[in-house]
Amino acid sequence: MKLSILYFSKTGHTQRMAEVIAAGAASVEGVEVRTFPLDAIDEEFVKASGCVLLGTLSYLACMAAPVKDWLDQESGKYALAGKLGGAFATADYVHGGGDLAIQNILTHFMVRGMMVYSGGGAWGKPFIHLGPVAISDDLEHYDATFRAYGERMARQAQKCAGN
Repeated sequence: MKLSILYFSKTGHTQRMAEVIAAGAASVEGVEVRTFPLDAIDEEFVKASGCVLLGTLSYLACMAAPVKDWLDQESGKYALAGKLGGAFATADYVHGGGDLAIQNILTHFMVRGMMVYSGGGAWGKPFIHLGPVAISDDLEHYDATFRAYGERMARQAQKCAGN
């Protein structure tokens, strides 16, 4: 099962967290994971993926403009309907809007016909209600949460695929 992690990163923080998620997803047997910045997406890999995750930095308590543009203008060509989707964010502050950015991405995904998932509290700690958010001055502190998120998303995508 293929899993795509798309992201926009201005300072490298969101890219770093995408790679941590990828490591978690890759730990699940039978999962092939690739990460793509929004300006270098392998369209065929994404179309073949059972799960697509999208990451953004939080900007003014919302997703970054390139992420919004991608969702509005480009996402329709990636055959997202029916796929499992999830979102993650990085922010400068605890209350910097990362959760709002994630919620907005998930809304777009549902409009595109995706099923969204995070694991919520069903798997115990770490609890991930909408998607993980990392605060930029201490990214390493969030590695375990992002790794768990990647693993949980991969396992759920396999279940959805009947594996």
